[in-house]
Amino acid sequence: MKPEIKAGTEESFGTHQKAIRINLDPSKYGTFAEIGAGQEVARWFFRVGGASGTIAKTISAYDMQVSDAIYGKCERYVSRQRLLTMLDHEYSLLQERLSAKRGADTRFFAFAETVAAQGYIRRDECHGWMGVRFQTEPEVEFSQVIIHIRMLDAENLQQQEALGIAGVNLVYGAMYLRDDVEVMVKSLLDDLTSERIEVDMIKFSGPAFAKVDNRLMALKLVQHGLTKAAMFTADGEVVNAAEMLHKKAILVERGSFRPVTNVTLDMLRSAQAQFVQEPGVQGEEVLVLMEMTLRNLIDGGEINHQDFLDRIDILSTQGKMVLISNYGAFHRLASFLFRYTKKRIGIVMGVPTLREIFDEKYYTDLEGGILESFGRLFKNDLKLYVYPLLEPATKVLITAANLRVEPHLQHLYDYLIQNRSIESLRDVRKECLPIFSRNVLEQIQTGQREWEEMVPPEVAQIIKERHLLGCRPS
Repeated sequence: MKPEIKAGTEESFGTHQKAIRINLDPSKYGTFAEIGAGQEVARWFFRVGGASGTIAKTISAYDMQVSDAIYGKCERYVSRQRLLTMLDHEYSLLQERLSAKRGADTRFFAFAETVAAQGYIRRDECHGWMGVRFQTEPEVEFSQVIIHIRMLDAENLQQQEALGIAGVNLVYGAMYLRDDVEVMVKSLLDDLTSERIEVDMIKFSGPAFAKVDNRLMALKLVQHGLTKAAMFTADGEVVNAAEMLHKKAILVERGSFRPVTNVTLDMLRSAQAQFVQEPGVQGEEVLVLMEMTLRNLIDGGEINHQDFLDRIDILSTQGKMVLISNYGAFHRLASFLFRYTKKRIGIVMGVPTLREIFDEKYYTDLEGGILESFGRLFKNDLKLYVYPLLEPATKVLITAANLRVEPHLQHLYDYLIQNRSIESLRDVRKECLPIFSRNVLEQIQTGQREWEEMVPPEVAQIIKERHLLGCRPS
């Protein structure tokens, strides 16, 4: 069982106290629109008393035709698109009807959620979208926070309860914790645990969050245990993993990307050339992910946030989607991807990483040890594509085909090779083999110039222009 993570700060209140504080604040007034799993958020404000000072309206448009009549038609009812439509409609209506009467001294807000909870028949993924649009002062432009959540309780009643608490946490955070967004992020699990609710996407927007970098907030979700993985596009847009990975063939390259080198791209190029020829992949849309784990980001015992953003900016020059995860073991990464697709999955790695995978010390937490790990890793059409290693000292080329592992594991390794679960990359650029990212980084930081030929031109340009990764000004 996963360890429970209890969130909160010394300043945080319980759900009851949060709802009361909001109700007793006469400057705030808004609407609650909730679809799915009852009106659990609004119910908290009614329950604690004083709701007449907070709630202008509550609405629950469960029927699809009714929902369409209010918010317009939508391809998916539990989606970011539907949530934003709900926020647009309810916030605009609130201002249209009440601005003249109380707009000069009221900070309006609209809360919305659309969720698919556990039902009598439904046994699919239980998840939803939740957001709050609000004013920080009367008559100013609105700011907004939206999140995507996964509900992990087994029963509908418990899911409803968790949703209500999460909604109160979100509204309270937007109103009182917005000046410290990291505290606000952690507060989303107040009175909850990561066993009940997972927040795998958050996006801040508007003048209240003008200085907030949503890529950094995606990292904070993983760092503080609200989720195991978060994603964003090359242009920095945070996205929901379920929407991006759904029914796609996926190719993943894990690394520290400090910096992206010619080897980084050659690994991906050669792997992609082989991956698209696999049965079931030909003609399919392939999603390419560059994955960094928390372990890849830790430097000196902690995460350097500016260094993280520098690496992301470097990756963005290559137009790649980024996955931040806390899945140290590859079988855990595979389980995450299997949750959203049954299509072929490829993981790109070098020989040193493949050696590490066959080190049994990493599987002491599994009853079945390395066999259990490999059973989970290779169960759904997953393949490892392995880039060769040119040993610096001996100049011997080691590939997946000639790699030797511990003698008692060699038969297992041979089995995976023969069944093509592990495959050597072909057609690699031999001139890339002597390049190692640690050497490139050292050259960058010591003011040498040879490194510029070891990275793509766009990477060299951004590193030099912005003095990233310790690059010294010329």
